[in-house]
Amino acid sequence: MSSVVETVTALAKPIVTQHQFELVDVEFVKEGKSWYLRLYIDKPGGINIEECAMVSDEMSEKMDALDPDPIPQAYFLEVSSPGAERPLKKPADFEKAVGDYIHVSLYQKIGQSKVYEGTLLNLTADSMDLEVNLKGRIKTLQIPRDAVAQARLAIKF
Repeated sequence: MSSVVETVTALAKPIVTQHQFELVDVEFVKEGKSWYLRLYIDKPGGINIEECAMVSDEMSEKMDALDPDPIPQAYFLEVSSPGAERPLKKPADFEKAVGDYIHVSLYQKIGQSKVYEGTLLNLTADSMDLEVNLKGRIKTLQIPRDAVAQARLAIKF
């Protein structure tokens, strides 16, 4: 699977960059009986359906021209926005998210929970400071970066 993702990422980056978009993520997953190749793209102000279709068409051409085919089985190609709750995976994603409200899942509990939502105040190579509301009290948690299993932008209600 990782070689498919690496190959597709290498193909997609020039296409996405040419249009001044960002390649947020590439995944190749099996859901039920079907395989899906998903590309998530974005740009400041958000991506629209026409831009997704354009990248999809260009990727389809590139993928069809490859010999040998890096994906021998049938699959669906999906190109979309990462959405309002965009995942934070790369260091640059976290840097852009400073000041934003995020959702963080941890490998092990820190305090009373493995899941927190709050404002990302500060970021270093080793940790992040997250301002959270714990039972009506505003606290700042320092979370080691290597303790973070997953993170994404979140919508504050």
